[in-house]
Amino acid sequence: MESVKGFKDYTGEEATKRAEIMKILMDVFERYNFEPAETPVVEYEEFVKGENSSDEAVSDIFKLEDKGSRKLALRYEFTFQLKRIAKGKKLPYKRYQIGPVFRDEPVTGNRFRQFIQCDIDTIGSTVKDEAEVLAVVNEIFKKIGIKTIININSRKLLNEILEKEKMPEKNKNQILREIDKLDKLPENEVKNNLKKLKAEKILDILRNKEAFFEKYESYSEIKKLKKYCRYYNIKVNFQPSLVRGLSYYTKTVFEVKTEKIKETICGGGTYLIEGIESTGISFGLDRIEPLANLKQKKQTCLIVSINQDEKAISLSNWLRKDNIPCTIFYNKVSKALEFANSKKIPYAVIIGEKEVKSKKYTLRDMKTGKEEKIVERKLVNKLSQCKGIAY
Repeated sequence: MESVKGFKDYTGEEATKRAEIMKILMDVFERYNFEPAETPVVEYEEFVKGENSSDEAVSDIFKLEDKGSRKLALRYEFTFQLKRIAKGKKLPYKRYQIGPVFRDEPVTGNRFRQFIQCDIDTIGSTVKDEAEVLAVVNEIFKKIGIKTIININSRKLLNEILEKEKMPEKNKNQILREIDKLDKLPENEVKNNLKKLKAEKILDILRNKEAFFEKYESYSEIKKLKKYCRYYNIKVNFQPSLVRGLSYYTKTVFEVKTEKIKETICGGGTYLIEGIESTGISFGLDRIEPLANLKQKKQTCLIVSINQDEKAISLSNWLRKDNIPCTIFYNKVSKALEFANSKKIPYAVIIGEKEVKSKKYTLRDMKTGKEEKIVERKLVNKLSQCKGIAY
């Protein structure tokens, strides 16, 4: 039976790679003292919609109904649930969450209906926390081998520009929606749309070099953020046309891009949770995984037992204590080696009667086919020092 459209199985190398990425994310999150949180996949529909019912993502929620005829929905993100779990917490409250979210929307090459979201948020944040969030972003992408550009902007700055240009209040949100399409539509098309709103001059303003924006009061916050980013040795790019979620962000917004794909691979900003200034960012595992160039992982081996199960298990215990992953294969050597090749296991350790008597195992390099006799202590040392496969 095929999976439902927009939902996918992950196995083998692909699943292993995804697990490695999540380990890296959790490691970095926790070193910056973000604490883990878990929330339900199913919530009341009214709570899911919240105050952002006009948001595009909210319109794509999966709706459910239980046996008690209660209107429910699958979570489409994690941030709205922060309203509940952050209540009463000592501020700043720093949490991370990794798990599946769901959106009933059209399926494209890099967009599914179930996907893994990896979020960090600081409830009760300042510009210093914004810089820390970007430090987390910078470190993670370095660790998983993706070259990125971190773009930043301020919604306050955009609003100030619209105010100074005397744009009618009723048009402001639509003007920002059109500006937000600059990375999706040809510039001429965006300009024509802005002409209908008598706002085409906004596009000319946003084309100016960064020094031009010094005259706006709100730019001072961008300047301060850039200063703190320098303290973290992070390079950020001021992009005055960056908008992001209209119903969400109130201050700073950021977006992470890579040359490898058109879509954003990571995005976030500063918003309000029950009136408290908060900052967060979300990593999409499904976008990151195909781009990740992970460093080499720990070596693995296949232990082949030729009627020497006790010794094979004893060796496996020793290897695993030394953090060397291994599998025991209780079958013919030919089938064991075929299995090792199919799983891309680089080494096979063969244990038969001769090996037990001589106290030397047969270590086979699956890539070259070469075999050597090796004592247990040296075998562990060799496998510990060997480089594993890279993704």
